[in-house]
Amino acid sequence: MTCSSCSIILPIKDQGLLKIRNSKVTLDSVIVRLGMPSGQWREDAIVFRYNSRSELEQLVHGLARLPQEWLDHMEAAVIGLNHTEGEDWLQFGQLQARLQNPDLMTIIKDESFTSHMQPIVDHQLNIIGFEFLLRPSHPGRPFHPFRLFEAAREAGLHAHLDRLARISAIEKSARCLPAGMKRFINFLPSTIYNSAYCINHTFETISRLSMHTEDFVFEVVETEEIDDLNVLHHIFEQYREQGISMALDDVGAGYSTTELMNCLQPDYVKIDRSLIDGCHCNSDQQRQITGIVESASHFGGQVLAEGVEQLEDFEFCREAGVSLAQGYLFGKPEPVPPPNFILSRVV
Repeated sequence: MTCSSCSIILPIKDQGLLKIRNSKVTLDSVIVRLGMPSGQWREDAIVFRYNSRSELEQLVHGLARLPQEWLDHMEAAVIGLNHTEGEDWLQFGQLQARLQNPDLMTIIKDESFTSHMQPIVDHQLNIIGFEFLLRPSHPGRPFHPFRLFEAAREAGLHAHLDRLARISAIEKSARCLPAGMKRFINFLPSTIYNSAYCINHTFETISRLSMHTEDFVFEVVETEEIDDLNVLHHIFEQYREQGISMALDDVGAGYSTTELMNCLQPDYVKIDRSLIDGCHCNSDQQRQITGIVESASHFGGQVLAEGVEQLEDFEFCREAGVSLAQGYLFGKPEPVPPPNFILSRVV
């Protein structure tokens, strides 16, 4: 069983064929509209040969002049001249994104990333776990994690990247942390197209490394509004049945609302840094934090303060009932955990 959205990225050859098809517009209309050299008809597609990367980019640029309502229904595939590989049909906009971001596509294809680890502490400053955050693995291939995921989303590769990043974090945790230490790992619920494959693949990785599912906390990180909460509930149930805990990230900001929190009832509630920063002297932030703590107590969720940089903010959160904290006050994301997991910045 596989998931096409998580499959390997076929490289774009320097010489090859560009195939296009459109479910709404006749393809001869496309040729006439553009005044382009005629392509060859092959079944339900028109095929253009290109002899260089720049020639392919020119072809795609020419097609991009079509009316947007045409492009919305256009698919494209780029294949080598020998036809040994399969056809990777993409939305036209996804092909554009892959051509416009070659460096980021190479980073994803070559898996040129790793995970850094940021400590999570309890109210007594004991490190109970680490969040795993995507970072470049090679100095010569830098990237901003948010931009990498955005480029992957535009290119139709965010499910592929999310799966690779999740596996990378699991493998890194196996090398760096002892059993019993919590591992907070992000996942994008919108990338779970085939739950039987995407989720089981995660369990297979944990099993292969002889790890305990109870040590894992999967964080829902979503930059888009979640349309179908039933799907997300189903994902939560599948993970929890295997012993994995669930967390809702960035509560109090964006789409991670308190209503969503109460609906999903996660095991961990992570309060967004925008509510934490300066909370010791802001009564409005204090009311919101107290409200989140009270709501989470109704379903037994542990509350975690994100982005803690001031001791005064940590002290307020601790007094308000926030049981866990994370931020530069306790440690930045690093390639390896601190020696013996001892905090040196907080006294």
